[in-house]
Amino acid sequence: AAPLKADRELVLEAVHQNGNALRHAAVPLKADREMVLEAVRQNGNALCCAAAPLKADRELVLEAVHQNGNALLHAAVHLKADREMVLEAVRQIGNALRYAAEPLKADRELVLEAVRQHGEALQHAA
Repeated sequence: AAPLKADRELVLEAVHQNGNALRHAAVPLKADREMVLEAVRQNGNALCCAAAPLKADRELVLEAVHQNGNALLHAAVHLKADREMVLEAVRQIGNALRYAAEPLKADRELVLEAVRQHGEALQHAA
């Protein structure tokens, strides 16, 4: 990677301004929890660029889905089955229900929250 893309201070400033800048960071920085947390707080979808272990970090993923419910797409499988995680995601973006584990798509309260946010989310219910 280019030396500047591995410069922690520079990349931290970039992701603070635009979380999607994480995609251009050197690989080791994509595994840096503080770096990824800053990125997902600015843009939840920056989770797509995080190292796999961070996609399984419940606190970090919760921050991401709080910022953008569709970040649930990039979460580790077990977090897609986490009711609180999915509830937070569908409160932000109803259609995030599509990324939930199948059993949660049959959860009346979750589906109700999803359709309150976006009626079309009903299509993702089990």
